[in-house]
Amino acid sequence: MLATETQAVTVEIGLNAAIVAVVNRSPRILAINEADGDARDSLPFGPFDPARHRTFETSLRDRVEKRTALKLGYIEQLYTFGDRGRQRLPGEEGKHMVSVGYLALTRTDTENTERLAEAGAHWRDWYGYLPWEDWRQGRPVILDQVILPALSRWELGVADDERMAPGAQRRARIRLAFGLGDFPWDEERVLERYELLYEAGLVREAAIDGRSREDNAAAGQAMRHDHRRIVATAIARLRGKIKYRPVIFELMPPEFTLTDLQATVEAISGRHLHKQNFRRLVEGAELVEPTGMTLASTGGRPAALFRFRRQILDERPAPGLKVGGRSSSA
Repeated sequence: MLATETQAVTVEIGLNAAIVAVVNRSPRILAINEADGDARDSLPFGPFDPARHRTFETSLRDRVEKRTALKLGYIEQLYTFGDRGRQRLPGEEGKHMVSVGYLALTRTDTENTERLAEAGAHWRDWYGYLPWEDWRQGRPVILDQVILPALSRWELGVADDERMAPGAQRRARIRLAFGLGDFPWDEERVLERYELLYEAGLVREAAIDGRSREDNAAAGQAMRHDHRRIVATAIARLRGKIKYRPVIFELMPPEFTLTDLQATVEAISGRHLHKQNFRRLVEGAELVEPTGMTLASTGGRPAALFRFRRQILDERPAPGLKVGGRSSSA
């Protein structure tokens, strides 16, 4: 219990999970719909109970399995989210929620998808929450039609730092986050972009939190509390992680074609990759090996099947797929 001059505040530790899978070559986040009339999605969440669980991770795995019937595979801690007001609900004036966020990776099949639906959980395309992050088909239209014009207007507002000209600091942050001018678009700056949009009042959560008078439903699908911020954190972490650790194979079946592997990497990174360059990258990284089997494909010759070559973990300290950065897109 933390005491203040006005009231005692109870601090509760909660656990959030950004659970990722790739379904039909689309990156998905597991979302929950609560039966309280609020249509916004939330991430699987539950309070930490030290009387029942020794560690946060054990507690999270147990709660996710009970809530969604899904067993988690790879899992890592993301960040601790504790901003004032981030989780507060009406009538909870004396309560403050601090959440430990986790990134979890899993595979899907028809059986566990049906169990998830029965539990009120659904796989959502993560680009529905952050549509400006999907460059697989080229530069997202929402950037030039909605986001950048609105940020230009926000840039001309009050200066963030009295020592700088009005908007100068904001202009620098926008250029770096969104790859304008001489700056390249960096697919790992997902959280910076979302936080800029929130600060500028361009996402619906800002209006819900009373930080903006505009309700910008066009800038992606809103989530409860700060769960979209947690999703942005998870995407940024995973986009960076696949470059130096073989975590992408946590999302692949045991046997796969190189085309499917490329599509999965593209889904996560939000980038289109040249087919031959990608195959040279995979061969040079020595992350996969042929199974000797093929998969019959419609309208073409059978495709060779591969599997993850686990020996690489003993041979190299940072085995990953080091997909290069994108050039300037301004």
